[in-house]
Amino acid sequence: MKNISPWRYIPSLYFVEGLPYILINVVSGALYTKLGVPNDVFIFWTGWLYLPWILKMLWSPLVDGSATKRRWLLWCQAGSSLILFYIAWTLGWNSFFVASILGFAAGAFISATYDVATDGYYMLALSAEKQSFFIGIRTIFYRAAMIFGGGTLLMFIGWLETRTGSVRLSWQLGLAGMGVLLGIFALYHAGTLPRPEQDLPAETEGGFSVFADAFKTYFAQKNIVRILAFILIYRLGDAMLEKIITPFLIGPAETGALALSTAQLGLIKGTLGLAAVIAGNLCGGWLLGKYGFKKCLWPFALILILPNFFYVYMAFVRPGPAVAAALITLEHFGNGLALMAFMVFIMYVSQGKYKTSHYAISTGIMALGMMIPSMLSGKLQTLLGYGPYFILTAAVSVCTLAVIPQAFKIKSIEETEKAFKQHHMQIGDAD
Repeated sequence: MKNISPWRYIPSLYFVEGLPYILINVVSGALYTKLGVPNDVFIFWTGWLYLPWILKMLWSPLVDGSATKRRWLLWCQAGSSLILFYIAWTLGWNSFFVASILGFAAGAFISATYDVATDGYYMLALSAEKQSFFIGIRTIFYRAAMIFGGGTLLMFIGWLETRTGSVRLSWQLGLAGMGVLLGIFALYHAGTLPRPEQDLPAETEGGFSVFADAFKTYFAQKNIVRILAFILIYRLGDAMLEKIITPFLIGPAETGALALSTAQLGLIKGTLGLAAVIAGNLCGGWLLGKYGFKKCLWPFALILILPNFFYVYMAFVRPGPAVAAALITLEHFGNGLALMAFMVFIMYVSQGKYKTSHYAISTGIMALGMMIPSMLSGKLQTLLGYGPYFILTAAVSVCTLAVIPQAFKIKSIEETEKAFKQHHMQIGDAD
């Protein structure tokens, strides 16, 4: 394998990983709102776009067994580029919604497959020491892609809307531009990525039995009911908000929305908001490392619930962009904190010889728990209106508090926390 510095490809690989995800799951909502698709229609169908990230564990053996990880990720980058060109093209059709949703669905399967291939390539191309070093770097560039796609891109499209006077053309140009960018990355990586000697199709004999055993041991855990309840309920209020926020911010004022511009959405939610998520992740990681999961979980849960009440306030008071920006930034910071506790919980309950598989199963269940409420949210919001709907989400979010005591009763949590305390006592004694 050529001695190529990981700095030449790890940041860009994970930037490319984050870009399709934000376009498919977040930016698509802004697109359909601006093109006048009813909330209940586009939210239901875009909710299905989570499905590939839930199911990706099912076809990961295909990625392992049929070609090199390098080849898979290059195919996926090229495929994502072509899909964006296709979606941009369909926006000029009378039946653009159906055609573009099919494009986003194909893009979601490609993007989820890219996740599997890239993470596999990461472990093959880098030594254990370099994997540890670059874990933070790859996260930063993944988040940077989300800021770029959900912030910079939206501000650029908003600028195009004012210059061209055409919402449809502006979105076509913006998405086609993203297609060009991903195509450039595919060409760059084709010439840059090293070919690790270990990057060969894996032996698949016995793979299904191992796969089945991983599922069996996961669902046979003593505390599985408590584990599932926590995974599905902890972020329930957040799941009910997720798809509604974008149409609430940029939808027409006569519907009760705030009627912000596309550029304002990009700045507030896509730039300030995502930067706040990163800050929340960093702060949450530090607090969890210093005080432990049990001490942090209650305050983190309260911080997760509070933003639901922000939207009740905004729906009835209709504040200006500055106040909305401040509240949404605080919301994203709190979500960043709360998500760190959630990911630590998943790591704590992923035990035994199938830790990796158990982690993947837990994240798949998490995605399912986000998908179903978000799919139903559009219909509920259309029936109730923004104000009553946000009151409902605020009430539902309080259910999070009900699963916190149950989490503390899970044996693997108790054992891991005990080890955590002993480790920190030893560090204190050494100091």
